Amino acid sequence: MKRSSRPPVPEPRPSPRRRALSEEERALWDTIAKQVKPLRKHRAAKAQAAPRTEPSPAAPAARPAPSPRPIAAVPAPRVAKPAIPPLAPLGKRERTKLSRGRSEIEARLDLHGMTQLRAHRALTGFLHRAHHDGLTFVLVITGKGRSGGESGVLRRQVPEWLSLPEFRTFVVGFEEAGIGHGGEGALYVRIRRARF
Repeated sequence: MKRSSRPPVPEPRPSPRRRALSEEERALWDTIAKQVKPLRKHRAAKAQAAPRTEPSPAAPAARPAPSPRPIAAVPAPRVAKPAIPPLAPLGKRERTKLSRGRSEIEARLDLHGMTQLRAHRALTGFLHRAHHDGLTFVLVITGKGRSGGESGVLRRQVPEWLSLPEFRTFVVGFEEAGIGHGGEGALYVRIRRARF
């Protein structure tokens, strides 16, 4: 029969019984207890909060604290985007004033001979400046561009560009210019007032 290689298990020791204090020991204890000053509360709190470096041998092994559950993110309230203002026609009365020179055209942009890309950039910059400067009416000259019976590219494209949302912050409305300002090859553009 083989002997096990385990060391013998020690028998549990009986716990020591508490004995009652004698009169002499009790008097000594009372004298010492009267001389001790209690700790301040914040020092006691710091002492309790200080982490232990070594666990006491009698204490059972501490289990790791369960990780906190993630808090569900509260969705941010939706902020309504400002509505894009619609285009408004100039109106017959305003157009008549412009064509007869009673209302002033405060700036002009001539897009003759430009490529679409260059014309779009020029129009964007021009309208931005006019809006920033507080102008009311400007004239955009596209040219009739008729070659072989077809109307010009810019004459078709500029009204489409002015209808896009990117230009609505600058433009209230637009209409074909009067004959004295270029007729079919130009547009009266009313600029939106800047809000300061």
